[in-house]
Amino acid sequence: MVEASGNGVACKPPAGLYLIATPIGHLGDITLRALAILAAADVIACEDTRNSGNLLQAFGIKKPTFSYHDHNEDARRPEVLQRLAQGEVVALISDAGMPAIADPGFKLVRECREAGFNVTVIPGANAAVTAMAGSGLPTDQFIFAGFLPPKSAARKKGLAAFKQSAATLIFYEAPQRLAASLADLAETLGADRPAAVARELTKFYEEMRRGTLGELADYYAANEARGEIVILVGKSEHKEEEAFDIDALLKGRLKHLTVRDAVAEVAEMTGHPKKEVYARALAVTKK
Repeated sequence: MVEASGNGVACKPPAGLYLIATPIGHLGDITLRALAILAAADVIACEDTRNSGNLLQAFGIKKPTFSYHDHNEDARRPEVLQRLAQGEVVALISDAGMPAIADPGFKLVRECREAGFNVTVIPGANAAVTAMAGSGLPTDQFIFAGFLPPKSAARKKGLAAFKQSAATLIFYEAPQRLAASLADLAETLGADRPAAVARELTKFYEEMRRGTLGELADYYAANEARGEIVILVGKSEHKEEEAFDIDALLKGRLKHLTVRDAVAEVAEMTGHPKKEVYARALAVTKK
């Protein structure tokens, strides 16, 4: 944390790695604390130095920068660790949002902590949480699943794991794959699942489109999408399919139990009311 000295001049923060959230669109969403750390840093590691350069220029921050992204992070980590060992303040920023969340950084954080260096997170804008809050879908439980696989077969295989999830699901997606991904989501999770597509969050053309997965798949199959996209999927609003085959359970037990005992056992096993199970037992015995 940057603190002010008695004469009002900002003091340099302790040496360490600082993960700094940057705006996902609107520049006004950067925090005062983020600006203070960036201004005090010895060096700033950027996912893309060109994009970050525009941000830093907008706030009059002139600091040395170097690239740190998916394709060079293995080679860059030793350099960052060496800088930290020399007592430097290193800031890490991504193109937008929070570093290390669906962006490079988590391996660096792990190695910094293992080496005993200070790691501080400067919170701020995040597309997944922003979309979640504005979607109108349940927020008591949610799963952030990052980017979907680019190929349909892998996408469907990965999505199958979420079919029975009772949590709202959050995915990032590229605009050119949105229609295909929504179609696969509808096929795998159910076309009637409530969902939302958030596009260009905090920007001029921000959009939140709600509907079922089937409706959204149809819409984006006919309408081009642009910009940064978040897909949100709620749990099914229909009653879940029976986890137990009541008739089969009753048939098995009625071979060696009375109707009363069979009903009591199946009701206890499944959690269904005895009246309902008894009605099914009568129907089974008449077949």
